[in-house]
Amino acid sequence: MSEQRLWAPWRLAYMQGERAGEGCIFCLAGDAGDDAARFVLHRGERCYAMLNAFPYNCGHLMVAPARHVGSVEDLDPDELLELMTITQRALRAVRDEYRPDGFNLGVNEGEIAGAGFADHVHLHVVPRWEADNNFMAVTADTRVLPQSLQDTYAALRGRFDTATGGAP
Repeated sequence: MSEQRLWAPWRLAYMQGERAGEGCIFCLAGDAGDDAARFVLHRGERCYAMLNAFPYNCGHLMVAPARHVGSVEDLDPDELLELMTITQRALRAVRDEYRPDGFNLGVNEGEIAGAGFADHVHLHVVPRWEADNNFMAVTADTRVLPQSLQDTYAALRGRFDTATGGAP
């Protein structure tokens, strides 16, 4: 059998970039600055949406409060409302761009629950398609994404501007 390779050159820039040990990725992204470099798609007054740099599927994003807080129960009412209204807007933006068959929405609170950043609560929005678990995920523990993060950002950034409802 001949050797086969999957090339994903766009991943190198992320791998060589800032490491999680250098600070909370959500606090870094929450600070105003170069939104495109941090894949921030939309900012509200208290929360924002950003692409997941290690997506399960194309369009996988996260909604987080700007404030460093570890639990949904510690969000104040305005943060909680805006977290959900931005999530609503994210669903519409992803649905308009990619037409998924459904979504997984989830918050992993605590390391034991799978939170990679347990001290900063965030909600995952993962678009799903019928039969989206292809053979690579099953046999090689690898996901095949049809679009680079930069192209996904460009596609969804504009959709957030036109998505109706949700946070301003």
